[in-house]
Amino acid sequence: MSRRLPLIHGTTAVDAGPYRLERLDLEFANGERRRFERMVSRGHGAVVVVPMLDDETVLLVREYAAGVHRYELGLVKGRIDAGETPEQAADRELKEEAGYGARRIDVLRGLTLAPTYMSHVSWLVLARGLYPEKLPGDEPEELEVIPWKLQELEQLMLRDDFSEGRSLAALFIARAWLAAR
Repeated sequence: MSRRLPLIHGTTAVDAGPYRLERLDLEFANGERRRFERMVSRGHGAVVVVPMLDDETVLLVREYAAGVHRYELGLVKGRIDAGETPEQAADRELKEEAGYGARRIDVLRGLTLAPTYMSHVSWLVLARGLYPEKLPGDEPEELEVIPWKLQELEQLMLRDDFSEGRSLAALFIARAWLAAR
């Protein structure tokens, strides 16, 4: 079903750090009026990198996650800097966080976090042909790099310290993409 997008009668904005909080005065096709709020990203998006050490092994990183105040397993990820492509950002983040560069980088798709109220897009990137190369990053401590077999993805998704939705979705998407090749 195709619907006409709601008409925006007005927008007010408030600074919210890396985001801008917008309040939208909307009118839907059926005449209903509502106020919605959304967080609009000020950046250029982000990357979530699935670094394949070999055909069966992905590299995970363990880092401090302030939102849940614990160490969390996940994929290499980070923001896209001004002027960078998702491929360039993925290669840089991979070097900073895991100590590897990639000879082959494929952007698989965009992922949203909460599209009903956030504009942020993270690009899912598959990195292969890894080679050792380290760049200084912005993390306060060195990240632990953990190889994980893709065939053990079901065990990983049940771990308490692996809860980040983008990492979980990215691994399932990458595994399916690789299997289709």
